[in-house]
Amino acid sequence: MNDQIELRHLRYFVAVARELHFGKAAKKLHIAQPPLSQQIRRLEGIVGVTLFQRTSRSVTLTPAGVALLQIAGHTLTRIQHGLDEVRRIAAGEVGSLSVGFVSSAIFTQMPGLLKEYRARHPMVRLDLHELHTSQLLSAIRDGEIDVGFVRDPEPTSNLLSRTVLTEALVVMFSKNHPLASYRLVPLEKLEKEPFVFYPRSAGEYAWEKVMKLCKTRGFRPSIAQEAPHWHTIVGLVAAGFGVTIAPECVKKVMGDQVEYRPLRPRGLTEVRLAWNESSSNPAVVTFCSEAQKAFSSSPVADE
Repeated sequence: MNDQIELRHLRYFVAVARELHFGKAAKKLHIAQPPLSQQIRRLEGIVGVTLFQRTSRSVTLTPAGVALLQIAGHTLTRIQHGLDEVRRIAAGEVGSLSVGFVSSAIFTQMPGLLKEYRARHPMVRLDLHELHTSQLLSAIRDGEIDVGFVRDPEPTSNLLSRTVLTEALVVMFSKNHPLASYRLVPLEKLEKEPFVFYPRSAGEYAWEKVMKLCKTRGFRPSIAQEAPHWHTIVGLVAAGFGVTIAPECVKKVMGDQVEYRPLRPRGLTEVRLAWNESSSNPAVVTFCSEAQKAFSSSPVADE
């Protein structure tokens, strides 16, 4: 015979203890009165003490019943809080989330997304990491980062991704540069210009995208200086080290010593949100959903 106290025993006991009436307690519990009385007697048998004094006119708690009511109330409350915690964890509302991003993503809707996400999910700790696309893909694949904003990523096994932003590539040059006379800069006008650009190892597909775009006009850019981050690249462009081709969002970092123009033909670049398909972190699903909504208001460049 099972002599273990079950949660239903405690729930039934608390209902009767609070109502001090078996009929009213049974109605609140949505069960018939005879099974309720049977389960209370069962509980008294397991505990080994009488919990209620019953007469034809009243039901009262014994001293043992008073003590058990306090214990049972605390137990049921702790269990409910625990279950609520489990549900929040399963819904991605509790825990931690490691988010990686390329430097150019900081000029998009990403900062606003992170702010809103923290406000909506204060019990999720956000760990942020700025890395190149190639580093981010490796970190996501290895489980070191949960989700990342990458730029024109190469296909990687076991990773899923979705486009959140498509934008034009533009040419940037120092103030008073001859290119400033153009409203749209023909790409072939950059053939003899020195370039300031990020290293190929930062993101091969993004790097190759620019090289292939220039190849359509019969030249390969002459890279005079490499730099790892757009702040540095733009600073070097302002200092006259060369021109660069950048995502349009990078114009937000320009000072008054740098100008930009659209290119002809126009090239496009994508920011994609990537995550590991085997991730068990429920916060990833919630974050990806909110990211899609945050970026949905951004204009998508026409093909």
